[in-house]
Amino acid sequence: MMNGDYLENIIKVKRAEMNLTQEQLAELIGVTRKTINTIENGKFIPSTILAIKLARVFEVPVEDLFILKQFTP
Repeated sequence: MMNGDYLENIIKVKRAEMNLTQEQLAELIGVTRKTINTIENGKFIPSTILAIKLARVFEVPVEDLFILKQFTP
C-alpha cells in the first residue's frame, strides 16, 4: 500500500448481523478464530483469496467489507 494508506473493515458488523461467532465464521472460510479476530481488529490484512471467501459468506462485494483509507495527521 502507499505510504499512509490503511484498510478498515466491517467484518465484525457483518458477522454480528448474521449472528455468527468468530469461531463459526472461521469454520466457514477455513481459518482459525484468531485469524478472524486479527482481521476484525485491523492487525492482519487478509489475502485476496481470503477476502473473497469472506465476501461470499456475507454475500457482498469485497469493496463493501474493506475500505481503503488514507492516514492524515
